Amino acid sequence: MTQDSQDRRKVVVVTGASAGIGRAVARRFGAQGASVGLLARGRAGLEAAAGEVVAAGGRALALPVDVAEYAAVDAAAGRVEEELGPIDVWVNSAFTSVFAPFCEIDPLEYRRVTEVTYLGSVHGTRAALARMRPRDQGAIVQVGSALGERSIPLQSAYCGAKHAVNGFVEAVRVELLHEGSNVHITIVQAPAVNTPQFSWVRSRLPRKPQPVPPIYQPEVVARAIAFAAEHPRHKQYWVGASTVGTVLAQRLAPALLDRYLARTGFDSQQTDAPTGSRPDNLWTPLDEGDGHDYGAHGDFDDRSHSRSAQSWLTRRMLSLGGWRGR
Repeated sequence: MTQDSQDRRKVVVVTGASAGIGRAVARRFGAQGASVGLLARGRAGLEAAAGEVVAAGGRALALPVDVAEYAAVDAAAGRVEEELGPIDVWVNSAFTSVFAPFCEIDPLEYRRVTEVTYLGSVHGTRAALARMRPRDQGAIVQVGSALGERSIPLQSAYCGAKHAVNGFVEAVRVELLHEGSNVHITIVQAPAVNTPQFSWVRSRLPRKPQPVPPIYQPEVVARAIAFAAEHPRHKQYWVGASTVGTVLAQRLAPALLDRYLARTGFDSQQTDAPTGSRPDNLWTPLDEGDGHDYGAHGDFDDRSHSRSAQSWLTRRMLSLGGWRGR
């Protein structure tokens, strides 16, 4: 390794960087002094995220992109390498959703959720691999979900897309292992997180959507993602005791879990407040027209955990034990 390569900033691309987990991840890498390419649709959120990255000590390049369009994602990756340097880490965090029973979701809405949440991850991974594989170096971190391991009612489009992401990541991981590549892909399975999605995704529920408790702040997941980027040989990371419990319950007693969610899954995803009429971001970003920045956090700060003992312990065990590829 040359002195120039040792001295240059790490280059990270984050999709969905304008809000929620992606926004917290961008800040985290900015605090590490990285150069961060920020990809999302909404300009207000992107500009605010870029300002936070710079304030934290990093460099920022904000690129308005719809991840459902591969050509746009690939062009953005090219811009990042031209202006910031070779991409070291790519984080796929962009998604959208519709809260509604399956029969109330229009086929075009279902397609849109799938194209952003699943194909957006495919597009980001393809753009990253096109640049990392020739150099034989790099890490791709996929933001997954406990709902990609165990589906719940009222989120069939999102759950289906996250299940697809799990299968896709696993297949690509094995292909890279077969090649003996030094490019690695891993996935971070997130719990319920306090992000703005519950205020801006399309909803046909009678009451306002909420994450199923326990709820974690996006910074908890961001710490796990930054760690995964440094240790991408590990196959996947579970964040939060609730994610561990969900995955294990699905593996041990899936039929019992079906019945439990049939009884509790509708009410637990709604507050007592009526949804009312509100705009959503399924087709158009809400921070595009009025310039409002939604930030990383949603409306549930007073109910959200800022730490996860389970996630901290996992990172400590991996760091001290030097586990590789498990």
